[in-house]
Amino acid sequence: MQQILVYGDSLSWGIVPGTRQRLAFDARWPGVMEISLESKGQAVRVIEDCLNGRRTVWDDPYKAGRNGIEGLAQRMEIHAPLALVIVLLGTNDFQSMHQFNAWHSAQGIAALVNAIRQAPIEPGMPLPAILIVAPPPLDVPKGPLAPKFEGGQEKSIGLAAAYEDMAASLGCHFFDAGSVTLSSRVDGIHLDAGQHQILGQAMSFFVAALLRAN
Repeated sequence: MQQILVYGDSLSWGIVPGTRQRLAFDARWPGVMEISLESKGQAVRVIEDCLNGRRTVWDDPYKAGRNGIEGLAQRMEIHAPLALVIVLLGTNDFQSMHQFNAWHSAQGIAALVNAIRQAPIEPGMPLPAILIVAPPPLDVPKGPLAPKFEGGQEKSIGLAAAYEDMAASLGCHFFDAGSVTLSSRVDGIHLDAGQHQILGQAMSFFVAALLRAN
């Protein structure tokens, strides 16, 4: 059995847009991906490490523990051996209290990749492949989260291209979630239930090919 770590934020945690509720495992995209991979005959276990508000490498001034690089090396130790690490982060880098752009988030992704590769996993255990996933483009934020993400749509322009370039320079795999789905119509930030299904199915085909190649 091959283990896959999904390292993400609320887009992968499965928050229901406009609420503080969470979709069930089989309804959020990592679960959809696992079920689809198993239906293809791939023996996998998807491990979710997804935290609402997580940035790539920056702190949240209002909530502790949202810096994605903190503790990442230990998570690699905890969950080893891993065949693949999927990193889907960046959306929260564009919250209104930050002035980062796509280039900054791509640098944050590079720091996470280095932390994954330098983690002190047990001798003889494989270094996992890394798949960088660009989140769908932010839409105009709506509802209670609108002030938190005000201006994020403009700041995040070019994110997928920046991630793709960074992935190529680091020898990582890349997938653009925006190539298969948009952000939620409800809040402009997260994923609706149907969008989780679309993304999970698309990721299962992409990941199946990666696992067969390893």
